[in-house]
Amino acid sequence: MTGARPPVACAATIRGVSDLAAWPAAAPLLTVRLRLEPLRVEHARETAPVLDDVRLHEWTGGEPRSADELAARYRWQVAGHSPDGEQGWLNWIVRGRADGRVRGTVQATLTRPEPGLLRAALAWVVGTEHQGHGYAQEAARAMAGWLHEQGVGELTAHIRAGHRRSSAVARAVGLSPTSAVVDGEVVWSDRAR
Repeated sequence: MTGARPPVACAATIRGVSDLAAWPAAAPLLTVRLRLEPLRVEHARETAPVLDDVRLHEWTGGEPRSADELAARYRWQVAGHSPDGEQGWLNWIVRGRADGRVRGTVQATLTRPEPGLLRAALAWVVGTEHQGHGYAQEAARAMAGWLHEQGVGELTAHIRAGHRRSSAVARAVGLSPTSAVVDGEVVWSDRAR
């Protein structure tokens, strides 16, 4: 997930195994046109060509990563939680059901900002070639619905002002912009209404 660092110690020794087991694990999800597969390290070879486009980073910063760099990142993301156990990590590869081709990724970073509240910060990336077909909205809605079924009480997303496509995805998921801005990105929430 964005901003997370590779593990430096076994989280089970930091917080206890029972704490780590409390985060939901990503499950396969189906939509009319898409199949969302829980992330595996092996996905790096397929996702690298789809994500290897500087235009995708115009709004999010950073730069494209090689397949080996993605594999290294995926190796620690598939753990499903941050090294300290404070965040749960859910990542999916988005594929077309008809052709099996990778369209992009969706992810959720889970936190417990207050007792009894499970919050998910959502993110989505669809390869430039596949944009404009509603794949991000379809995948994000499937992920959001599944997260609510898992007991997530608030969905958020951080979106740069002026990013119309991501704003449209956020609205399709039921999010509205808030007055909060973090690192130059507007925080959207389904509790903003």
